[in-house]
Amino acid sequence: MRTFIIPTSQAEHLGKKISAKTKVFKVIFPELNKDRKRYFPDGEIYMRILNVNRLRGKRVIILHSGAPKPNEGLTELELILQILRDNNVKPGIFFSYFPYGMQDKVFEKGETNVAENLIEKLINYYKVKKIYSVDAHFWGRKWVKKYPIINISAASILIEEVKKDFGENILFLSPDFGERRRIKISGMKKERIDSYRVKIISPKINLKGKVIGVVDDMIKTGGTLLKFYEIAKKSGAKKVIALITHGVLPIGISKIKKKYSKLYLTNTINQKESNIDITDLILNTLQKYD
Repeated sequence: MRTFIIPTSQAEHLGKKISAKTKVFKVIFPELNKDRKRYFPDGEIYMRILNVNRLRGKRVIILHSGAPKPNEGLTELELILQILRDNNVKPGIFFSYFPYGMQDKVFEKGETNVAENLIEKLINYYKVKKIYSVDAHFWGRKWVKKYPIINISAASILIEEVKKDFGENILFLSPDFGERRRIKISGMKKERIDSYRVKIISPKINLKGKVIGVVDDMIKTGGTLLKFYEIAKKSGAKKVIALITHGVLPIGISKIKKKYSKLYLTNTINQKESNIDITDLILNTLQKYD
């Protein structure tokens, strides 16, 4: 069965690459309004999918990145989902970057698990068949097992690229327990005190004279990675390289580029510093789980 991919505006860069790479997947870009824009003058989002009836009974995947505008992005995603729901189309969603993944646990009274709430709504209300995600921050949480979620990691792609440039003799570490939970790479311990504060504990590993590759799921403000860099250099590391899946905030990306010997960053989010393409990872995953 042919797969139809509908990219949101934040994943349009990935949709264009997929469209240029293969004819097996048909990419459908949502229509613009009469002004050839995605927004009305008052800022409201416009959404239309032409010939939506042709998608009934077909495999449809919405491709979405939860950044750089997570709130507007979710509105756009819901508009597409509602159009499909109105026309009896039950899609899957491929999140290159999952929004609100940081809020994947109730840390303090009065908070909510936003990540699980969103997934529950997508599945129960919009009748989403399956959710795909790339290095989702929530991966490994116990509640995830309740839902039809397939998480794939870009870590192996990043590691292979680093080895091409720096050779095999590299020590790869995770910057915190969360990343150890997600990709099973040992490293430093980061204790989360609450939704805002963390404490990093240095590992009992000899780093003297070694090239260190820190593998992490995202850069936001860059605080965790900067602390990792300081600890690694104080411990005698020769070079410190960053391998990052999601470049969320430009300010954090800029800080890491200035400090680290090199930054390897995928294009799950459309950032100018991205130098590792994940479209093959997306295509291979969709083919594997067809």
